[in-house]
Amino acid sequence: MSDWRPKLIVSDLDGTLLRSDETISDETLAELQRWAGEGVPLVLATGRPPRWMLGVRDRLGGGTAICCNGAVLLDLGEFQVLEEHPVQPEVLQQITGQLREHQPDTWFAVEYGDQFRHEPIYQPRWDRDAPGVAVATLAEMVAQPVAKLLARHERLGRDEFVALVAEVVGDAATVTTSSSDAMAEISARGVTKATGLARLAAERGLTPADVVYFGDMPNDLAAFDWVREGGGRAVAMAHAHPDVLAAATDVTDSNDAEGVARLLASLRA
Repeated sequence: MSDWRPKLIVSDLDGTLLRSDETISDETLAELQRWAGEGVPLVLATGRPPRWMLGVRDRLGGGTAICCNGAVLLDLGEFQVLEEHPVQPEVLQQITGQLREHQPDTWFAVEYGDQFRHEPIYQPRWDRDAPGVAVATLAEMVAQPVAKLLARHERLGRDEFVALVAEVVGDAATVTTSSSDAMAEISARGVTKATGLARLAAERGLTPADVVYFGDMPNDLAAFDWVREGGGRAVAMAHAHPDVLAAATDVTDSNDAEGVARLLASLRA
């Protein structure tokens, strides 16, 4: 594959394209612009909701983003939601009831539109006082479709808690994580970054063999599998979760060491 070149660059954001200070370096931006100049665009694939994408849009100037782990397709230039695949109220009610029964100290939050709602005891790690962020009861949160349901536990370890959530949820929804904390991210059944990417690639006449994908967390695994099994390149960051490293075709440097830019530059050599 020494002469292989992608037709589409896809990257996770946090821990991957973004450095630890949540910025995109000049080196990485210049490398992405070189590829774009040759007709190879960038697509972002992130667990972030649209409301967290404004700063990224300002830095990149536009493009397309697969947000909320595949539940939302966003046009960054127009900042317009193109497609949504939400979790429906009846599923939310079933899942939250079962999780609360199995692990009473599980606390919930939801993302929908440009809004974030969380139970009073749920402890958000970011933007607690940002516009659109508010406290709500669980009954209020599960009364409407949401892009993503978040379940958090303050005492259990991350992998232990996410495995517990996945076992309880079963095939009613899709469970993953992109956090270093005990937080599970729950999307509609079958919705992953891979499903969002597959739809987007098909619209552009591309296959997995045309894609290089960068990621670092379990919410990238479905996309890694789709790209790798189709003959593309699934690139893990050096610090990635062990499961991501095991699923990768390549490993690059960390996000703070310009790993995305350096791997892309090697494909141009």
